[in-house]
Amino acid sequence: MYLIDMFNKKTKMPEPGQALPGREEAIPTAETHFVNGTALKGNVPEGLEVAYFGMGCFWGAERLFWQTPGVWSTAVGYQGGTTPNPTYQETVTGLTGHVEIVRVTYDPAKVGYGQLLKIFFEEHDPTQGMRQGNDIGTTYRSAIYTTSDEQLAEAKAAASAYQQALKEAGHGGRVTTEIKPADTFYFAEDYHQQYLAKNPGGYCGLRGTGVSCPGADTAQA
Repeated sequence: MYLIDMFNKKTKMPEPGQALPGREEAIPTAETHFVNGTALKGNVPEGLEVAYFGMGCFWGAERLFWQTPGVWSTAVGYQGGTTPNPTYQETVTGLTGHVEIVRVTYDPAKVGYGQLLKIFFEEHDPTQGMRQGNDIGTTYRSAIYTTSDEQLAEAKAAASAYQQALKEAGHGGRVTTEIKPADTFYFAEDYHQQYLAKNPGGYCGLRGTGVSCPGADTAQA
């Protein structure tokens, strides 16, 4: 029964009063990007935009985006729940409500939001609910958190288009991606930032459905 209870806690969002309390102070993290040297925190440079994606374990997902031309910087953290300034150990209990998220800062003149959505939908399985492959729990759910009304509309349209593509491909799955305006993003610990650049042989659990995402633009002029 203990194992069943632990599984249920990890795959159900915490009820009011169940969430861990967290803390007022931010968790220490890196100051600069390990790969390209850009600042992880601070103001977003003029002309750039920010997007947030949850695709399961954030190690492999972050690498996808920092390797994408037009992406200026990436960072990993926790978002979408209630616990302020959570630690990694707290998020994996399922009692923070947070998702492992990649924060993508990009130049929309070089890579469009639609292209980032295409990467998102094709490079993981958005039909698995509170899991991604062998990674099980609310922290691994598929999520898109948006920073503008335009992003929100485009993300919802892309999810609908991908659902239709899955149906036409005979996949049978239902897109479970959580799409909503972004709330506070809490940076993850230093060792998680650009983890696969520091540990090239490290774990990457990304597995797509094999179905292409239609209608994504590669850039916005």
